[in-house]
Amino acid sequence: MEASQELKHQAQALGFDLVGICSIQTPPHWQAYTDWTDKGAHASMAYLKDHIPLKQDPRNLLPTAQSIIAVALNYNQTNPPQPGYPRIARYALGRDYHKVLRAKLKRLQAWLQIQRPDSQHRACVDSAPIMERDFANLAGLGWFGKNTMLINSQRGSWFFLGILLTSIEFQPDPPAIGGCGTCRACIDACPTGAIVQEEGKWQVDARRCISYLTIEHDGEIEPELAQKMGDWTFGCDVCQEVCPFNHPRDSQPLRAPKSKEPDFLKKKTWPSLKELVVLNEKDWDQLTQGSPVRRTGIAGIKRNAHINLDNM
Repeated sequence: MEASQELKHQAQALGFDLVGICSIQTPPHWQAYTDWTDKGAHASMAYLKDHIPLKQDPRNLLPTAQSIIAVALNYNQTNPPQPGYPRIARYALGRDYHKVLRAKLKRLQAWLQIQRPDSQHRACVDSAPIMERDFANLAGLGWFGKNTMLINSQRGSWFFLGILLTSIEFQPDPPAIGGCGTCRACIDACPTGAIVQEEGKWQVDARRCISYLTIEHDGEIEPELAQKMGDWTFGCDVCQEVCPFNHPRDSQPLRAPKSKEPDFLKKKTWPSLKELVVLNEKDWDQLTQGSPVRRTGIAGIKRNAHINLDNM
């Protein structure tokens, strides 16, 4: 217990907002995940299906793993729409979160290595084949909302998750408990109806999700869905914006706090939509250096900007 507390203090000193520990096990939603991909709800993201065997057991990534350290880093900041300019999801306003989280996890890993020179570790952000939300839930960081986001009752859902697999055995934390009750704000607000219930379980159909359409989808977007994209150019925050747990209350002043991470608060300045549709490769390369928006590619961002202009 003492070692676990010391670890958590170190993680918080590195800037993580939440930290918890769970034991190595098969992710509770692994079968639901395979069912979800079997019916094609992952759309064109073939890697999600390809990685299923690896995701069944974290020891596929680190054979000596005995504990999973789950961390969360808040990225919340104001993001009002600006007519005529691209609307970027909050998570992508600053520096690429993969780089930020991985650097902090590596520093935590280095600290553990000093404490236990014989230990082994592996840092994972969401690009690694691991079901980080399941393990973050088991580690007590949050519970699953109807929009499938991990929600912390005190801090909301505006946070990134990181995982550090370790061969050191730590005292595990109890899983997070909570729920949405009868609330269906995110379901009713989703412009494309991507949040669906099947066999009593809520899930997101990526084929209709604006985040998927604007980032991962290649080629043209169906006119019906394009019209519902509105002014979203990269990603979408609608289901989080309407979630009650992301709105502060007098009785809970710490709910959904603003991020303190400098790398996330350094907002990039974006050209107008009209400038984006004629952007050249050189300017695109310079514009997206170190930004998550680079993921969609120049063809994707031009397509999205065209759609935004049409929707105006």
